[in-house]
Amino acid sequence: MADQVQMKIEDGVAIVSINNPPVNALGHAVRQGLFEAFEAVCKDDLVRAVVLRAENGTFPAGADVREFGRPRAAPILSDVCNLIETCPKPVIAAVQGNALGGGFELALACHYRLAAQGSKLGLPEVNLGVLPGGGGTQRVPRMIGADAALNLMVTGKAVLADKAAAMGLVDKVIERNLDQAAVGSARNMIKHGTKPRPTRDRHAGLDDPMAYMKAIKAWRARVSGNPVPSVSLIVDCVEAALLLPFENGVAFERRCFDDCEPGPEATALRHAFFAERRAAKVPELEGAQLRKVDTIGVVGAGTMGTGIAISCLDAGFPVTLVERDDEGLIRGTDRIVANYEKSVAKGRITSAISEDRLARLRGTTDMSELGQVDLVIEAVFEDEDVKREVFAQLDAVMKPGAILATNTSYLDIDALAATITRPQDVVGYHFFSPAHIMRLLEVVVGAKTDSDVVATGFALAKKLHKVPVRAGVADGFIGNRILAAYRLAADFMLEDGARPAQIDAAMRAYGFPIGPYQVLDMAGLDISWARRKRLAATRDPQDRYVAIGDRMCEQGWFGQKAGRGYYIHDQDGGPIENPGALAIIDAERRAKGITPRDFGTEEIQQRCLNAMANEGARLLEEGIALRPSDIDVVLLFGYGFPRHRGGPMMSADQRGLLVVQNALKACQSEEPKFWAPSALFDRLIKNGRHFSDMN
Repeated sequence: MADQVQMKIEDGVAIVSINNPPVNALGHAVRQGLFEAFEAVCKDDLVRAVVLRAENGTFPAGADVREFGRPRAAPILSDVCNLIETCPKPVIAAVQGNALGGGFELALACHYRLAAQGSKLGLPEVNLGVLPGGGGTQRVPRMIGADAALNLMVTGKAVLADKAAAMGLVDKVIERNLDQAAVGSARNMIKHGTKPRPTRDRHAGLDDPMAYMKAIKAWRARVSGNPVPSVSLIVDCVEAALLLPFENGVAFERRCFDDCEPGPEATALRHAFFAERRAAKVPELEGAQLRKVDTIGVVGAGTMGTGIAISCLDAGFPVTLVERDDEGLIRGTDRIVANYEKSVAKGRITSAISEDRLARLRGTTDMSELGQVDLVIEAVFEDEDVKREVFAQLDAVMKPGAILATNTSYLDIDALAATITRPQDVVGYHFFSPAHIMRLLEVVVGAKTDSDVVATGFALAKKLHKVPVRAGVADGFIGNRILAAYRLAADFMLEDGARPAQIDAAMRAYGFPIGPYQVLDMAGLDISWARRKRLAATRDPQDRYVAIGDRMCEQGWFGQKAGRGYYIHDQDGGPIENPGALAIIDAERRAKGITPRDFGTEEIQQRCLNAMANEGARLLEEGIALRPSDIDVVLLFGYGFPRHRGGPMMSADQRGLLVVQNALKACQSEEPKFWAPSALFDRLIKNGRHFSDMN
């Protein structure tokens, strides 16, 4: 028997324990150990009941995702589950922690399920582009019907033990001493001669075929058009639970799983899964000593500042919010209060939780009150002179060793740090709006930023439930550098003949929630206009400059907040194309002597994607990004890049680096500097490598 699975027999009860830290993933050794243990249990006349449990505080939290995309050695999970379910002795699953994916399927194959209070159960395989492969699509519907089963599998959301019990997936929730309760239950079963209860023989969820098929039809319509194949295949598998014998349904499920697993969507989703975890590994963590962060100050009570304050309050920190005048402070505080009132009204939190969080908020116009906080996050207007002034004030009042973080989207953190006496304590925290909702946090490391400050930033991000990515100092860091290339590629097409709505529609068709001009209208055209004006002195006069956005701003058309931008937003029935914007575009074309040409959807997509991948390669060459997958994480979590595409660098891998390089070269005659392929393409192509090989 494998080391990851142990078994002992006490008074006729076989206790089978999984021990594969940290999360007891169901890799080959665990599956082999379980198979051997249950083969022995089935044959041993001394064993009259079985408890399946796990060490490390959790039931298996899923499959070993490192095995995905590779041939699996027997026994596969469905073989293990079938052996457990057909065991002639009653088998009790003692579930604690997270029983997810294959772990939950393992529990479903047991005859009875006890779950510790607070444990979570679910089938999140859809998030990796696959579907349950251990019989989950066949067992769950037999217990709870098609609608509830599909809600569990298509959303991929886990449920707490209490809800699982109410649904009928768990027999009993145990408040304490789970192992003791499970062994006691097993002995009770021996005493009373309790028989096994195979899940495959249960049929409560199948008893109303009409309702079952009605749910199938509704879910099929609901998932129609979903770009991830496994989503519709889950519906097919749940339908098979009603129409096919159990063994045939499991075989059908397995074929569907095998069809999904090597597909580009599943490959991209697995890449995203690993990329998120990889991003947390940065060189500064080695040997670093975390600085104490018990209290936080936020300077600036605007939209970003209040969002950051809410994020910190949600994580349990006392927050001192500073604004320059009472009027601004009141507006900011009211915004925070309104946010919590809305959360209470929608049932997201209780009134008691809201009151606790607001009790930890203190507002002031006196900067000196930040003298004793451990970390200050500056979130004032994106203007270097304004930030320099705030930095000088903070330098005068902050205690030694306190961290000064600036929430900036573009500005030079090294230049800001050089203006004060503690550059080693300065770091960039680029939050994304709305800061209390968006999960991405770019941790920008300056030339003199202390390693302890970087490590503390990553630890803080975890407490704030953010996904941190390390970035070096550059205009726009990682995300906004890529965004600038994306927008410039779009602007070139706009000037050459495409319409804003056409480009937006093409990128939505690729999977983005909204297109680049919709984003500009939402964020405010004046923000990017201010950046262009700031960079005007450094612009190469030989570079092509698209002034359409400038002309829009000169008209006061700043987007949604002004009622119009590329779209008109004050019309009933939603935004429509702004004829005035189209007139400006036509005028700019005429001024440059450009004859408009047609752009197809695929060309629009490929130009935008190639520009993003090329800029990402340049960031890697410059050392601004540590690895290609970090770039993908930034675009996935901060800019709406479709997760099933994996990010711009994974997308380039899947389209083929030589294909991307050739497409860049084909555009190079138009704008030589912008479209020139990064030298990194040549190096990777010549060595038969991909961006994903660099992670």
